[in-house]
Amino acid sequence: MKIAVIGAGSWGTAISGVAAAKAGEVMLWSHDEPVPPSINERHVNPLYLTDYTLPENVCATCSFEEALEGAAGAIVVVPSPFIRATIRSAARYVADDLPILCLTKGIEPHTGKLMHEVIAEELGRPNRVAALTGPNHAEEICRGKVAAAVIASETPQVGEFFKELLISPSFRLYASNDMVGIETCGAVKNVIAIACGIAAGAGYGDNTLALIMTRGLAEISRIVCARGGDPMTCMGLAGMGDLVATCTSPHSRNRSFGVAFAGGESLEHYQGRTHMIVEGAAAVQSTAELARSLGVDAPITFVLESLLYNNMTLDEALNTLMGRVPTEEFYGLDRN
Repeated sequence: MKIAVIGAGSWGTAISGVAAAKAGEVMLWSHDEPVPPSINERHVNPLYLTDYTLPENVCATCSFEEALEGAAGAIVVVPSPFIRATIRSAARYVADDLPILCLTKGIEPHTGKLMHEVIAEELGRPNRVAALTGPNHAEEICRGKVAAAVIASETPQVGEFFKELLISPSFRLYASNDMVGIETCGAVKNVIAIACGIAAGAGYGDNTLALIMTRGLAEISRIVCARGGDPMTCMGLAGMGDLVATCTSPHSRNRSFGVAFAGGESLEHYQGRTHMIVEGAAAVQSTAELARSLGVDAPITFVLESLLYNNMTLDEALNTLMGRVPTEEFYGLDRN
């Protein structure tokens, strides 16, 4: 059985190693030309997870046709700003019945579409698209450290196909039908992680981080509910689990960017220095757009938007948030 993985960043590299345990062949598509020769000759990605040796049945290519020909399933792990263009370019090589698993986290600017919706729009047959999300840092997954995630799909058979492909004693997978809920959690928690990183970088303590994470979870739940997802999804791995990992771990590029931003580093410089796309930076703007279109109050997102893109100072941001009048909480999730 051949599995195609579209996207050879850290997560694409790690999930290729996971899939290789059960697939006969994993073909990893990369946009970066130095990647395929290195993987094919040395089984090492020269740009991401450079100290991880991939299994011998993982190969790489820059050709969509070579990656997708004869594949039994495809896993999409392209950074959110490039996902629509990438899938559109690959579409002619995607079989009509090919099951697709989306690992990309984000909200498309201006449309408010989640990543599985973008894929379905470009490829058709939305019932063959599933999504996976959870507290999964690639640096730990590739080492086989114990982790878990949620796979959501409209069609149970599609979710089960990818669950059986990826599950292992060290990688536990749960099934869900709430694609909107898990993907919204996965996108918006990156926004909250940047806020936590900024607070940590500015010298605020654990109390402040707990405040941001807890209020951030309330914010996420309001957006999930307004988008038509199940707010209880926010209590699980895709919500609280991923939020904790992303807001607290040094592996999190969103938190790390926040720390760097508090120290005076720009987004452009950070991404150039690390060769990493900060998904949460794009999600700040698209989440703010979505929240406004839904009539949802998202104070952390709105303040972060002003801080990153409209020259608000950190002191002004904190004063804006702390100056809000608290209102009663409803089942632990604040309505304001």
